[in-house]
Amino acid sequence: MLIRSPDTILPSEITPPEIYRERRRFMQGMGALATGAALGSMPDAHAGVKLAGVRSSAYRLEDDKTPYKDVTTYNNFYEFGVDKSDPAEHAGSLRTRPWTVTLEGAVRQPKTYDIDSLLKLSPLEERVYRLRCVEGWSMVIPWVGFPLADLLRRAEPTGNAKYVEFLTLDDPRQMPGQRSGVLDWPYVEGLRLDEAMNPLTLLAVGLYGEVLPNQNGAPIRLVVPWKYGFKSAKSIVKIRLVERQPQTAWMKAAPSEYGFYSNVNPQVDHPRWSQAKERRIGEFFKRDTLMFNGYGNQVAQLYRGMDLKKFF
Repeated sequence: MLIRSPDTILPSEITPPEIYRERRRFMQGMGALATGAALGSMPDAHAGVKLAGVRSSAYRLEDDKTPYKDVTTYNNFYEFGVDKSDPAEHAGSLRTRPWTVTLEGAVRQPKTYDIDSLLKLSPLEERVYRLRCVEGWSMVIPWVGFPLADLLRRAEPTGNAKYVEFLTLDDPRQMPGQRSGVLDWPYVEGLRLDEAMNPLTLLAVGLYGEVLPNQNGAPIRLVVPWKYGFKSAKSIVKIRLVERQPQTAWMKAAPSEYGFYSNVNPQVDHPRWSQAKERRIGEFFKRDTLMFNGYGNQVAQLYRGMDLKKFF
């Protein structure tokens, strides 16, 4: 069984020893201060702030959680650099207030939300999800957020809405990695509408009971746990419902390597490496990759009758 409903687990019960977190914050804060001075900005004042009113969720795993230190210092976030340590070192330049998220396109109720107003629309809950990256590493993270479906229903999608497109912040001053040509900015991702409406699809605003750190996609990001990590767009500023399949950032950059669906599938290798195994951060030995990252009971029906090697 993939998901269980245990007794309520407080975020504090699964947070690694505070000494590690304080050391990380100190080192990150020193680097962010230096970056902020160069860019004329200051580090995120919300870092380390506890989220109030977070309820427990049925979406939990038996797996051990990845330590907070690893979750916040080993990241893919190319807007801040291509190395895994770059986001933690450089994301202090990102300003997460003020911040708005616009919902538009094939909807009857388009609207632009202030991030703090958006957080009040749905109860926040903690969900422990696996995150599997296309490069072969994985984590188990206690995310805090609310279902994307809650927001989409408020917008009242029209009959023309077939896909959901996500656009992220495009600001090279705040995001120094965008000064490179590694991708065609802004970062764009997309889901089919039924994927977006699946109960597992989460808009995350925190992890480990705290406000989402900049390097993890603050102030709001997508989490789609049965897909490779790059599908979970970070620092979202616009959600657009559209009729045609969006041209996503990685599809545009390397269409033979990064398909639109990008479901975790051990039977479909990346052209440059196998997807049959993965290494959980903090573990020495590799483990078998699970189909749909282990969420097949919840999502396999979305792809019934599809050729998953063609639609990779």
